[in-house]
Amino acid sequence: MRSRIRFAVRIFALALLAVMTASPLAFSQESEAAQFLTALIKIDTSNPPGNEASAAEYLKGILEKEGIQAQIYEGKKRPLLLLAHLDVVGVERSKWTVDPFAAMIKDGYIYGRGSIDDKGMVAANLEVFLRLHREKVPLDRDVIFLAEAGEEGTPRFGIEYMIAEHWDQIDSEFALNEGGTALMENGKLKYMGVATTEKVPRGMTLMAHGTSGHGSIPRLDNPVVHLSAAVAKLGSWQTPMRLNETTKLLFERLANLSEPKLANALRNLHDESSQKLLASEHPELYSKLRTSIVPTIIKGGFRSNVIPAEAEATLDVRALPDEDIDRLVAQMKELVNDPAIEIRRVAENNRPFNPPSPVSSEMFAALEHAQQKLFPASVTLPDMLTGATDGAELRAKGVKVYGIAAPKTADDERRVHGNDERMPLAGLDQFVEYIDAATREVAVAK
Repeated sequence: MRSRIRFAVRIFALALLAVMTASPLAFSQESEAAQFLTALIKIDTSNPPGNEASAAEYLKGILEKEGIQAQIYEGKKRPLLLLAHLDVVGVERSKWTVDPFAAMIKDGYIYGRGSIDDKGMVAANLEVFLRLHREKVPLDRDVIFLAEAGEEGTPRFGIEYMIAEHWDQIDSEFALNEGGTALMENGKLKYMGVATTEKVPRGMTLMAHGTSGHGSIPRLDNPVVHLSAAVAKLGSWQTPMRLNETTKLLFERLANLSEPKLANALRNLHDESSQKLLASEHPELYSKLRTSIVPTIIKGGFRSNVIPAEAEATLDVRALPDEDIDRLVAQMKELVNDPAIEIRRVAENNRPFNPPSPVSSEMFAALEHAQQKLFPASVTLPDMLTGATDGAELRAKGVKVYGIAAPKTADDERRVHGNDERMPLAGLDQFVEYIDAATREVAVAK
């Protein structure tokens, strides 16, 4: 089969896409990736409104300077997609110690909104993409560079648009995306978490209806009372525990890295004592065991002496990838057991079912090999994200998506979507080498 290497840059719905050929070159990759990230941070793409066009034009200019144009090469395999998003969340400038859009370099870090989420990956992908082009090494599969818009809340302008209108340009066997973890402790990488799947947002609201009246006259149909009882039941409900291929292997490998108390809990997940330990001390792990229902907002009433006619609660439901939502809602109604309560599904939470990407794939093996090359003492952990990325949309289309990340400390990780977000320069350089090595293993012609 002849594979088309699409060097031409195109902008679709503020998503920048290019496709190319590949291998390494002796040039200053450290400073170049840092320069890319610095320039990207300085382009404010806070979503809303986004303004990703400026960032896409910047990337387009770099690629055009390299003379990237359409060419024909022999190819035997389906493409690899290098995916990252250009938009970032907003900032509270008063809580930052530096200008969030100045890309200040200080103490070995680049500070700025999006330095980790997700312009750091845009910069790393771009450098790998340019290396492949500059070396002109024949590939067995296309490598596609996609810098998209809309991940932080407006996917209709990003991945949803690309899938609906330009699927033929991004259809791939594998994709590398955000969503992993790479924990540094005492200057060494402890483990690399590679996300093979993610929980699915299925937002819901509870509505309670009653009779409005004066607060001095108690009423049995007070919607605040009914809503409070329903929220308490659902908020404390433990949905059934269910492991998949990813989480089974995650807990197995993580147990070997953990201190004795946690290790014992991870090896005996069905024990009530293990469940309590994870829920109280390791909620980030507990949330990977089951579909979670978390009340986040309660609304009701407008005066202290008036019983409202209705009250409303927002539920952040994060479903396991294979959860039957109709069945879940039926179980919720049975648990609440109150005709005054209505459960509504939020229409915009329509992310598709996304089957886990296999840990037995060529891509996962390449990521493990790349990690061992760079960090031989570390462990690869397959992971299931409790949050959401655009990887779900691609998995639903049959693409095997793997979420990865630059090496960073727990303190660095906590700054994502927070104040003083920063990317370690050393971590950025290591991320480039990691992506580069994995990409070569699956894409370069043997």
